[in-house]
Amino acid sequence: MNISELSIRRPVLASVLTIIILLFGLIGYSYLGVREFPSVDNPIISVSCSYPGANADVIENQITEPLEQNINGIPGIRSLSSVSSQGQSRITVEFELSVDLETAANDVRDKVSRAQRYLPRDCAPPTVTKADADASPILMVTIQSDKRSLLELSEIADLTVKEQLQTISDVSGVQIWGEKRYSMRLWLDPAKMAGYGITPTDIKTALDRENVELPSGSIEGNTTELTIRTMGLMHTTREFNDLVVREDADRIIRMSDVGRAELGPQDTRSYMKMNGIPMVGVVVIPQPGANHIEIADAVYARMESMKKDLPDDVVTSYGFDNTRFIRASIDEVRTTVYEAFI
Repeated sequence: MNISELSIRRPVLASVLTIIILLFGLIGYSYLGVREFPSVDNPIISVSCSYPGANADVIENQITEPLEQNINGIPGIRSLSSVSSQGQSRITVEFELSVDLETAANDVRDKVSRAQRYLPRDCAPPTVTKADADASPILMVTIQSDKRSLLELSEIADLTVKEQLQTISDVSGVQIWGEKRYSMRLWLDPAKMAGYGITPTDIKTALDRENVELPSGSIEGNTTELTIRTMGLMHTTREFNDLVVREDADRIIRMSDVGRAELGPQDTRSYMKMNGIPMVGVVVIPQPGANHIEIADAVYARMESMKKDLPDDVVTSYGFDNTRFIRASIDEVRTTVYEAFI
């Protein structure tokens, strides 16, 4: 007796089985994750280390090679590649598919910690990161203006847009691409520095000595207790220009005598553009297993309600939206299901 004969002889049983199958299908559909690619964590570990001011040859000889020599002894490595650039070293370690990612990451951390004693003392500690399939952004909101600088746009993106988007459910993090942070830039005149006998090291030493805020304790009385705060940090260009670099018996050399200070962006070597206009991008990173389409719809709704809080000259758009491909795939699946059903 096959299933067709059983269904004809027992129509009630066939109807119940059909209802059960439909019920489980609806329940599974409601819990089905929606994303472009499967959540697969490739056994890839990245080791990065920064050494500001060093060129590529110094990075390769003093940082990259000692790290590679220690990492090479880990079993299960499939390939090992490195990139040494200005002030930055990055090593990518790919393991075999049979290697557990957590075990590989622990082995790499152990080897990197052993190699730290061979690295320069003033370089940043190496960082070890795992390749996470859910750490890729799915959507980018662009912020542009033909009247404001990138510093102002970065402040709007950080204080307004980012604060609103990171409260969306199932959002793991929000990053700002092309962000420009305020910093005090010191421009030195080599001719004036040579005339006064001042070196860049003297400027750095004066900054480390004067631009600092230290704990000052407290004042206690019979009935009161006051906390003392020493206002030692400089905030304005005038305060930096008045910085005492060197004080001799008969003269005082200030920062304004050998250069000038101005308020500007921290990074001036890179910025982002779209359609020829500089911009700042705010990208959204989902949590593992989250529904990407629901996150994108929530971002669209939040940005629409946020327009009234933004200045009139600020224009928002979308640089990319990976959920478009997910929506197209779902529509294609639905069409195929309907055609098969008919």
